[in-house]
Amino acid sequence: MILKMVKCSICRQNRAFYFREYSGEKLCKKCFIDSIENKVRTTISKHRMFEIDDQISVAVSGGKDSVSLLHILSKIEANFPKTTLRAITVDEGIKGYRDEAVKIAAENCSQLGIEHFTVSFKELFGYTLDEIIEKTYREKITPCTYCGVLRRRALNIAAGKLGVSKIATAHTLDDEIQTFLLNIFHGDITRIARSSSVHHNATLNFVLRVKPLCEVMERESALYAYINCIPFQEMPCPYASEALRNDVRNTLNRLEERHPGAKYTIYRSMEKIQKAIETTVKGLPVKKCEKCGELTNADVCQTCQILQKLETL
Repeated sequence: MILKMVKCSICRQNRAFYFREYSGEKLCKKCFIDSIENKVRTTISKHRMFEIDDQISVAVSGGKDSVSLLHILSKIEANFPKTTLRAITVDEGIKGYRDEAVKIAAENCSQLGIEHFTVSFKELFGYTLDEIIEKTYREKITPCTYCGVLRRRALNIAAGKLGVSKIATAHTLDDEIQTFLLNIFHGDITRIARSSSVHHNATLNFVLRVKPLCEVMERESALYAYINCIPFQEMPCPYASEALRNDVRNTLNRLEERHPGAKYTIYRSMEKIQKAIETTVKGLPVKKCEKCGELTNADVCQTCQILQKLETL
């Protein structure tokens, strides 16, 4: 909500421009920016996401959340000279969409003086996402399912080649609770526990994944980018509308409109549930994929299952 002629609740000097309904705060631009950056710092500290000498790769898609995270971590990293910050962009191969995003990601990295690396589905798996969707059009599986599995593997491969110790992803609070609800819908207890803000990904020597934006709302991440004049891709993925996640997102947004703070309430509940079932997940056996040798809960990992299916179509 944009305000006129109202003083900021924090500094009490500048004119407020944004009303944070869930907290009742009226914020000027400077205090809003500070609040987002401080929230990220607090989240990093709370979950002990980084060490002073970490080699960090930021997963940068070119969208609002990932470029906002890149700029925030760049500010934080400036105070830790022993830390190295790099960026990885995965080119899934979506015609008319991904080329712009890769370019925007590269521009942001150049502006911040951050090394930028790009990997593609085509070079790693032999197919672009468009080609995968064309081959599997008869299957009742959404494009996001294929994309999510292969993108995670691509990030892990890139991180392994770069020798980084952490992968920082730009999952916002909205992303986290959407995933939580989707896992409940699918009855996937193990994924509920393994989708925490800091978790080991069971591939490539357990590269640690962290989510510094996990307590920042998606709309505030977007506003942060707008205020700071950070370029990002505004065009949505052409496949996104087909996913169940899109319906969950819309439902949660309507809920938040009517009951400000509802998203944070769900997030806190999610944290409690994740903690409660962690012991169950720890007891599950982990084995090596029969195809690629990476760790998985099944005989064949999801990535290899997808690639095996594509070979038969």
